[in-house]
Amino acid sequence: MKLLAAPRPPLTPASHPARRMRIMATGMLVAMALLFILARATVHLHPAIGFVQAFAEAAMVGGLADWFAVTALFRHPLGLPIPHTAIIPRNKDRIGDTLAIFLRDNFLTPAVVARRMQHMDVAAAAGRFLASPSGGDGRLREGASRLIADILEALDQERLGGMVKGAIGQRLRAINIAPLAGQAIEAAMRDGRHGPVMDGIIHWADRTLEANEHLIRQMVHDRAGKVLRWTGLDENLADAILSGLRKLLAEMAQDPGHPLRLKAEEGMAKLAFDLQYDLDMQAKVAGIRDEILDNPAMQRWIDGLWEQARAGLLRAVRDPGRAMAGRLGEALRALGGTLQQEARLRLVINRFVRRAAVGATASYGDAIVRLVSDTVRGWDAGTVTTRLEHAVGRDLQYIRINGTLVGGLVGLAIHAIDTLL
Repeated sequence: MKLLAAPRPPLTPASHPARRMRIMATGMLVAMALLFILARATVHLHPAIGFVQAFAEAAMVGGLADWFAVTALFRHPLGLPIPHTAIIPRNKDRIGDTLAIFLRDNFLTPAVVARRMQHMDVAAAAGRFLASPSGGDGRLREGASRLIADILEALDQERLGGMVKGAIGQRLRAINIAPLAGQAIEAAMRDGRHGPVMDGIIHWADRTLEANEHLIRQMVHDRAGKVLRWTGLDENLADAILSGLRKLLAEMAQDPGHPLRLKAEEGMAKLAFDLQYDLDMQAKVAGIRDEILDNPAMQRWIDGLWEQARAGLLRAVRDPGRAMAGRLGEALRALGGTLQQEARLRLVINRFVRRAAVGATASYGDAIVRLVSDTVRGWDAGTVTTRLEHAVGRDLQYIRINGTLVGGLVGLAIHAIDTLL
């Protein structure tokens, strides 16, 4: 049985490695200063103490110089507004722009992406994972799932959701629905698949007539003369109208060659033609499409669609084993096997992925660069300083430590040369 490791406590400011190294470097500088004071006070006792004094003096100077250099990168030393200090806070905007340009020139150009993806077999990798999702390094898979979930939760939902919903709306508005609908109607009529639609319309008309029978009777009663109402003939007239309409609908439902039904089919054929070739009709359909998309109910539906997609994606990445279970899992495993066996399919998918990545880079590379630049610009100076200092803080403190030791050794060597001469 494997023993479960105790969870690591979160890093507090006092326990951060960079802070510990800073304390160590400062402690060495203070120790060199105390050693210099002690050696200077006792140098007359023995000649060897002079070497200790020289070492401590040079180490103190080297440590102070490197402390000033390291501190000047992030803040004003001792809070004094010395020129050319606090370099990173004063130049954070330029740093963000430079970082964005570096990403654009070295990672987000179509040529670089195409070259990097030329030898990547994305389809085969996806096939291996789908065919055997439980294989491989479980910790890597779980770590990747947690990373994706954390990224999805950390992203600004308003901005990300707005981008996704905006892209959906833009795509829907770019679709010319009229020709597609006209082609669909024409194909259905050519194959005889419009018959059930006509039957459905007739049955709907019959049910509507039955549900609104009282309205027809009331309309006949209101428009009939006083003589008809006094003699009760208005009721007979209403019965005759309703009976005639029911008989007409029944005949249309039973006879595919009924004149009214053929007339309706002629109307459908003309509608299909106009949808494909009449610019005015296409403009009307586009206007209806835009009105529907601008409707608040449609906007709420798109919002719900995005939220459902995001929630489903989060559930899938948090529990990849459950997502691969059931019929969906069987279908995905079968797809994985197909991807591994069919070389031509892999070639097509890899080409599509490569073109999609290159196209996305060409279309959205500048937007990503602006996002990086704007994000860094939006940080306050303290945030930039803290993040960069924590990222490279240990190495910076090693510079101070090495400067203290190297300075001391140089001072010791100079003192030794002076003594010999």
